Amino acid sequence: METRVNIQQALPNAYKALLGLESYLATTVLTKTQKELIKIRASQLNGCAFCIDMHTKDALKYGETPQRIFLLNAWRETGKFSAEEKALLAITEEVSLIHQHGLTDATYENAKNYFSEEVIAQIIIAVVTINAWNRIAVSTQLPVVE
Repeated sequence: METRVNIQQALPNAYKALLGLESYLATTVLTKTQKELIKIRASQLNGCAFCIDMHTKDALKYGETPQRIFLLNAWRETGKFSAEEKALLAITEEVSLIHQHGLTDATYENAKNYFSEEVIAQIIIAVVTINAWNRIAVSTQLPVVE
């Protein structure tokens, strides 16, 4: 692969701004597992090998099971995820694939069964943040570290 621009070096202030979002997300009520599920699923949808690799390793470190990670791309078809997690994953998919139909009323209303509006906002910001990282990693062809 061709070496491409290093965003961190080329635009350090922009990179720091994204890190600021990560710092904010560390203060939210979202659990580490919830945040990693968001990051892995969005990264799967965006085809970001670098981020899938990083966040599956992190999820395992935080106690996630390999089986749930293996099944994440088929979360609707398995009982391995709670209704709350499914609501979170539905938001993740609809915000990541915003061009298809946006965050639907049905998904938003279902999420309100499990999360306050503040937590729904935190989920949306988490999804937006990983989508930004995915776009940087994919467009700059960040390699998966062996």
